[in-house]
Amino acid sequence: MIKYIGSKRSLIPWILEVMIKISRSSGAKTVADLFSGSARVSHALKSRGFYVIANDFYHYAFTIAKALVEADRQEYPEERVKPILERLSQLPPKRGWFTETYCEEARFFQPKNGERIEAIREHIEEHYTHDPTLKAILLSSLILAADKVDSTTGVQMAYLKDWAPRSYNDLRLEYPPLLPGPGEALLGDAIEVVEQVEADILYLDPPYNQHSYLGNYHIWETLVLWDKPKTYGVARKREDVKYRKSHFNSRRLAKEALSRLLAKAKAPHIVLSFNNEGFFTAQEIEDLLKEWGYVVRLSRRHKRYIGAVIGIYNPKGEKVGVTSHTENTEFLFVATRSRKVYDEFVPLSKESVVQPSLF
Repeated sequence: MIKYIGSKRSLIPWILEVMIKISRSSGAKTVADLFSGSARVSHALKSRGFYVIANDFYHYAFTIAKALVEADRQEYPEERVKPILERLSQLPPKRGWFTETYCEEARFFQPKNGERIEAIREHIEEHYTHDPTLKAILLSSLILAADKVDSTTGVQMAYLKDWAPRSYNDLRLEYPPLLPGPGEALLGDAIEVVEQVEADILYLDPPYNQHSYLGNYHIWETLVLWDKPKTYGVARKREDVKYRKSHFNSRRLAKEALSRLLAKAKAPHIVLSFNNEGFFTAQEIEDLLKEWGYVVRLSRRHKRYIGAVIGIYNPKGEKVGVTSHTENTEFLFVATRSRKVYDEFVPLSKESVVQPSLF
């Protein structure tokens, strides 16, 4: 999986434990992940037998979900995909817009890798658009490979002043971790998509602050769209980073956005992930959820994103400060309309338990 701020990698066993407990108590089999991001949680849920609907607002996340959630490994096995990846790997390097923008004007990739990324991406566009799922698999492989040779602290707001050691490695395409069985990937605003999906459990992991994921991962968006957009700033961000934002990235709009989403939710169970550094307090989230159903708050301490450990960098990649803390508190709010499910979680709560007035 790609390096991703807000990634739930180390929290996945906890999330799976909660989901499986709901499933055993209620028979839930379908999960809709409305803010799927790197698809790490959706992929883990599919691996445990859930039918997963993964949605996101950005094209790169949709593409990753189409590969890791929607694609069926039995239809796109390694013996079918790997020869294509080997042919792509043997293409001669090509210097063009991507290399000029992200290896020379900005220094996210060594030119030797930028030229290979460019050649591979052009070839995918020319030869694999007829099969959207296969194209998504190939693009995901390219993103995963590029992520392993970049020169950042993990986000694309800036690059390092000196080349990262990993950036000297050669780009290497690998077969993505596809899983057998069906799934579904959607592209859209969670507030609109929630009305279209029917699932037993909604998993909600909304953006928690003002930093847009598009700004943090603008290169992946460009790599997927391959639209050679106008760019700005030292990091050569896409122009649409300035205005293509989620309501969840606004302190002023986020609460209303979450309220609207919950009002449209059709699922009998909701699992909402958040932490103590976001726009909302735990109590504010509980207050929203308790109008919807029974609520239990679970929490645990968690190491912050790796950038917090490394330190603070300016747009030139120069270290300019240190962070104040390297841990936060992660919350999982389990909201359910089932008293049986609620009773299962009450003993696990380390914080407050909220009973709704509507029952």
